[in-house]
Amino acid sequence: MACCYQVSLGGGIVVVAASSFSANSKLKPIPFLKAELLKPMASDLSPDRSIFHDASSSSPRRDLVFIVNPRGANGRTGKEWKKLLPYLRSRLGKNCNICESLTSGPYHAIDITREAIREGADAVVAVGGDGTLHEVVNGFFWAGKPVTNHNREATRSTALGLIPLGTGSDFARTLGWKNDPCEAINRIAKGLRSPVDVGVITGESEEESHYFINVADIHLSAKAGYFASRYKRFGNLCYVIGALQAFMGHKNQDLRIKVNEGEWETCSLVTALCIGNAKYFGGGMKITPNADPSSGNFEVVILQDFKWYDFILKLHRLYNGTHLSVKNVSSRSVISIEVEDISGRGSIYVQSDGEHLGFLPRKFCILPSAIEMLC
Repeated sequence: MACCYQVSLGGGIVVVAASSFSANSKLKPIPFLKAELLKPMASDLSPDRSIFHDASSSSPRRDLVFIVNPRGANGRTGKEWKKLLPYLRSRLGKNCNICESLTSGPYHAIDITREAIREGADAVVAVGGDGTLHEVVNGFFWAGKPVTNHNREATRSTALGLIPLGTGSDFARTLGWKNDPCEAINRIAKGLRSPVDVGVITGESEEESHYFINVADIHLSAKAGYFASRYKRFGNLCYVIGALQAFMGHKNQDLRIKVNEGEWETCSLVTALCIGNAKYFGGGMKITPNADPSSGNFEVVILQDFKWYDFILKLHRLYNGTHLSVKNVSSRSVISIEVEDISGRGSIYVQSDGEHLGFLPRKFCILPSAIEMLC
């Protein structure tokens, strides 16, 4: 396995294989909500000193990029990753070229992912929680299209991998994976792939695109997620704190929805609306229990006219996924849904995979089999 050195890239610290980058190489974090910011950029990896082997080489070694958020889970991700490295190297070092990249802040993982795909990585592996996975998934796309290998003759796309080490790891729950990093490394070593769906969210301007792999949600749950993000240092307790804070001053709102490009319909007194590509959010709440990230559909669950005491009395049903039979809870399978705030105040929160996106209106569409995942 190649030696690793620590170098400064765009203000962040990235650990890469020796001779991976040219001396003046820089990676610049790119915000990913505004399409006008996503301009074509020159390669951040010097073509004559790539971290990856020549595509014409007969070498069977796989090129893997591990993207790590060292500050994830209040710093626990970085500590656990250091402990995991010896096993990873012993398990993968013989047959893989390993690149380890530590993110320096928000959106950095997106840029690293795009560059790795352009350079022909066999897989980009998110190391951390749902937030890191969310950024890596967004890095698979640029300006509304999938990022592709610079080598147009390449026949194999870059796969997505996951080593769950973060606060939530809700997507891993849907796949039935234990929160065991060694088990995750064994999955990566096998190299088996399975296609997964991805959701895409657009605003009033079609030029704005955002991608999610887990659950997107609207109103109370999104507001709770926004507040919860401030208390990540408390672990999964942050979701409880966020929910309590969100309830303060909360009012159920009438929303308009359009399903599968059909007619507009009104949903009265909406407490929360959840669009699930996967089943879990909020640290283990099975909110969209019928969602399947390989089905080609979202499951949309709408909670209407819930009071604060409804959540207390029915919380256990929300966590075990038996809430669909509860009064004022509805579920449907969709391939697209548009949601608008009837009041027009622009105060209804929207989030995806635990990341705050702003406010309604938004349109959510499924992209079937958009990414291959190491499973």
